[in-house]
Amino acid sequence: MVLLIIAQNEFRDEEYFKPKTVLENAGYKVVTASKKAGIAKGKLGGTAQAGIGLSNVRVDDYEGVVFIGGAGAADYFTDERALNLAKEAYQKGKVVGAICIAPGILARAGILKEKEATVYPSELETLKKQGAVYINQPVVVDGKIVTANGPDAAEKFGEEIVKLLGGTQKP
Repeated sequence: MVLLIIAQNEFRDEEYFKPKTVLENAGYKVVTASKKAGIAKGKLGGTAQAGIGLSNVRVDDYEGVVFIGGAGAADYFTDERALNLAKEAYQKGKVVGAICIAPGILARAGILKEKEATVYPSELETLKKQGAVYINQPVVVDGKIVTANGPDAAEKFGEEIVKLLGGTQKP
């Protein structure tokens, strides 16, 4: 199972729907989380059902924890629960992903120090300040961490997560 964490409002539609589709097509069950369970609204008008609130997430239940971008992802920059989920997932050897501005969450959680990563330009200084090695590419993989710089990279981001999870699952 893979956990996709989206903002309650203003998540970036393509950054959620494209990786979700790639993961599901590869046989992974995807669970969507947000600050609280319920309907979340995308920047471009899409909606998603968050089946679980962050306070109820157990990292051990998932093979991967992925933070989706969009302006709303900034809500998680100072959210202790979100930062701790990123840290715990990393420490337990899970696949950890973030796209658009969401690598800023990983940086603030302290898990990008000396790791290669990419990010949407508005969060570049945060990554550098937190010790990440910025790579100007759409998708960057370092160990079990996958980062991507925005909506154009969403499909490749999903594909790299699938690779790190071990590829397509058999039914």
